[in-house]
Amino acid sequence: MATLNREEVYEHLKHYSCGQGENFTLLPEEEKKTVIEEFKAGGEKIPVFINEFWTSRQRQASSLQEVSYRACFKPQLPRFFIELLTAKGDKVYDPFSGRGTTVVEAGLLGRQVISNDINPLSRILSQPRFSVPTLPGIARRLSEIPLNKNLKADFDLSMFFHPDTEGEIVSLQRYLQARKEEGVEDHRDSWIRMVATNRLTGHSPGFFSVYTLPPNQAVSPQRQAKINEKRKQVPPYRDTVKIIMKKTRNLVKNLSPGEVENLKKAASTAWFLEKDAGGTWEIPGESVQLTVTSPPFLDVVQYSKDNWLRCWFNGIDTKEVEKKITMARTMEEWSSVMGKAFRELYRITCAGGWVAFEVGEVRKGTINLEDYVVPLGLKAGFACRGILINLQEFTKTSNIWGVNNNSYGTNTNRIVLFCKD
Repeated sequence: MATLNREEVYEHLKHYSCGQGENFTLLPEEEKKTVIEEFKAGGEKIPVFINEFWTSRQRQASSLQEVSYRACFKPQLPRFFIELLTAKGDKVYDPFSGRGTTVVEAGLLGRQVISNDINPLSRILSQPRFSVPTLPGIARRLSEIPLNKNLKADFDLSMFFHPDTEGEIVSLQRYLQARKEEGVEDHRDSWIRMVATNRLTGHSPGFFSVYTLPPNQAVSPQRQAKINEKRKQVPPYRDTVKIIMKKTRNLVKNLSPGEVENLKKAASTAWFLEKDAGGTWEIPGESVQLTVTSPPFLDVVQYSKDNWLRCWFNGIDTKEVEKKITMARTMEEWSSVMGKAFRELYRITCAGGWVAFEVGEVRKGTINLEDYVVPLGLKAGFACRGILINLQEFTKTSNIWGVNNNSYGTNTNRIVLFCKD
């Protein structure tokens, strides 16, 4: 579709119906329309659009998005804005890319992409998915990797892995590190690295570890020992090659040839930066049509702490990551960091371009980030065209602004929509 202007976007959101041709049952038929309220900021009245703009039933997300990462949004969120506000070939950006949800979705849809995240794990989890390998190719490469079940990590991992599994993991780690240092790591190696990183720990036999927390975080060895004791469990042997192959099949299972080609084309021009979001000088001014992002929210997520095992596997120094990642503890600190990011977003956004900035409630609902984000965007020079609340599990009423359906962390999706006029 052609890019919509601000008036067309307003009308589209105002009359939006999520039930078009879908098995849509959350809301009664007569309530499938947008509720519009107002948000006041700096003397301006900003429309608040309340509806179910996307839902997991509305569209099956690509299997390629099934890579776990802490505090990531679902692919339907960026897809909604990419389809609404960009055309094929437009450039889509995420300054806080995480697992790469926005850029992968943009690549699938035939857009150019720029990814940025100061955590080097982001690139490891994102970039390989733009060069989708064949299953036989991955099987051949895995067969070439020498697996020594007698190898050990340089610290105790026995509470997570069976000794034979640990030997295989260390073998994979050393092989991949050697390939990288020799400058011969190719797209198959990086794919295996990405999948193995994703399969290190989890709560099912589909992971290398004994039962532990979900794969988007890793507990400490001490806590895992307590989990084992409580559950009376001992790490069983896991066949790392079989697990990597199974996950690979699942990731590519519903990709169409057209999507694979779109990703390949996007990869040829894609950038994967590891910069502070307020200082991405490599990105040319007025070159980005759409940014879709979700920033780190105060101290809700400890990114490097949660990812310590993934960092170990990839030879990343967690202390160095902690130095780089901004974990603001107060709203003043957070606003200062985001203010710089917004000024940079304004510089790189083209005239008529958009920023969809997801916000949420933090500190158990005592802080609504839109109260801070809207003024920051306006100060940077953007016009605020609206706030979207994606209606999910709660009942729709005539006045639900401020509704809370989570007790901690981010609330149901709230997106502040800015435009550069």
